[in-house]
Amino acid sequence: MYGDTAVIRRRVDQLREQGAEVRSMADLLVGRAEQVGWQGRAAEAMRERVRDRAAQLREAAGRHDTAADALERHLHAVTSTGDAIDRAERRVTALVAEARGRVERLERDAVDGVEVRPTDDDRLLLAFDAPPRGHRDWLAVELPGL
Repeated sequence: MYGDTAVIRRRVDQLREQGAEVRSMADLLVGRAEQVGWQGRAAEAMRERVRDRAAQLREAAGRHDTAADALERHLHAVTSTGDAIDRAERRVTALVAEARGRVERLERDAVDGVEVRPTDDDRLLLAFDAPPRGHRDWLAVELPGL
C-alpha cells in the first residue's frame, strides 16, 4: 500500500489539535494582556502588539487546518486507491481460479489421444504474471473478463 491510512489519520488529528492549541494560546495571550493593570500609551501599544501577534498565531492555526484538510483529502484518495487495488486483485484472482478450474476439467474429462485446447482467454488468464500484492499495477491489469 502506498500510504498507511492509520498514520495519515493520526497526522490529520495532530494537525487539527495543534491548530486548536495555537488558536487557544492566541486567545490566552490576548486575555492576559488585557488583564494587565498597566495603563497608558505604552500599555496600549503592548496590547496592540499582542493582538497583532495573536492574529499571526491564528493565521498559523488556520494553516494547520488547511494542511489537515489537504492531508485528509489525500487520506481519502489513498483509501479509494487501495480499495480499487483490492477489488482488482480479488477479481483477477477469481478469474484466474475459474480458468484454472475449466482447464483442469478439460484435462480430466479428455478422452485418451484427444488434444485438449483451452480457450485463448483461459490461456491468457493462466499465463498472467500478477503484480505484488497491493501494488498499483493491479489497476492497469487488462485480462479477459475484466
